[in-house]
Amino acid sequence: MTDVLLLGLGEVGSVLAQDLDARLRAWDVAFADPDSRASRNAARLGVTPDSSASGADLVISAVTAANAEAAARSVAAGLEPGAWFLDLNSAAPEQKQRAADAVERAGGRYVEAAVMSPINPKRLAAPILLGGPHATEFAGFARSLGFTGMEPFADTVGPASATKLCRSVLVKGIEALAMESMLAARAWGVQDRVLDSLGNLFPADDWAKLAGYLISRSVEHGTRRAEEMREAAATVAGTGVEPLMSLAAAQRQDWAAGRRDALDGEELLDMLDRIRETLT
Repeated sequence: MTDVLLLGLGEVGSVLAQDLDARLRAWDVAFADPDSRASRNAARLGVTPDSSASGADLVISAVTAANAEAAARSVAAGLEPGAWFLDLNSAAPEQKQRAADAVERAGGRYVEAAVMSPINPKRLAAPILLGGPHATEFAGFARSLGFTGMEPFADTVGPASATKLCRSVLVKGIEALAMESMLAARAWGVQDRVLDSLGNLFPADDWAKLAGYLISRSVEHGTRRAEEMREAAATVAGTGVEPLMSLAAAQRQDWAAGRRDALDGEELLDMLDRIRETLT
């Protein structure tokens, strides 16, 4: 059976720990805190804590976006010759290129990965773009572990992450805009009319439900999304475009993360009212 070391035991890591057809151990810097989400996930899933890549056929990195390169460097020296390193992080292309260099210099085989949807509900079937010179070979190997949504996308490192983060400018930006628009509309009591008007340009079966979902994602995962948006901003800036909107969305996502109590609201209006209570 394939031996896998998983770096990061958050939302994505937990799904992998449950679904991969492999012998798995994991490491997360948050294990230092026994009350952290990662520590609770490890206990719940029965995952063995281990930070060494020794003996691993595959290392999967699912840490926070800003730590993608650091995670690769932390295990590079311990990689077995020819071991796979799958980088699932939402990091800027330049950061992934540096991570790839560290892995390849250590004798490992680096594969860039860009998850193009939330990990749930599709889980291992979620669409994932692969990049780098080993992408095609790894896609075949990954199927034996249960990954069914992986697609070789580029033979160099960078394009897959650029695709992911340019998408994030829109997706996480729309979340931030929904938060700001609905909070102001609620103050005026015009949120229903605003939502009704959106169907003319942005068709949706239920805009109130969609807005609630978008806002809840920011509230629940705002810190991680803000980090991803700063990586998106770096990606945009690298093309010569000033990342005004990406940086603003990062600020709003960070702000939303401090309003987690709003998740106790069952409906959009409840959620908005709970958030607005924090403004006074």
